[in-house]
Amino acid sequence: MSKAHKLDCESVSDTCRFIIQSEDETEAVELAQKHMREFHDQDLTEDELHEDHLQVV
Repeated sequence: MSKAHKLDCESVSDTCRFIIQSEDETEAVELAQKHMREFHDQDLTEDELHEDHLQVV
């Protein structure tokens, strides 16, 4: 079974219901960066996303 990369704003925010999950790490990072920039006004690096927001499931 492949591992997937997941960003789940819903689990940490009562106002954001955004969830992405992808087996493609590059796709997950790009979508997560776009979401964090557009909806949370945070311009995060790939390392910051991995440390604080993306999960491997």
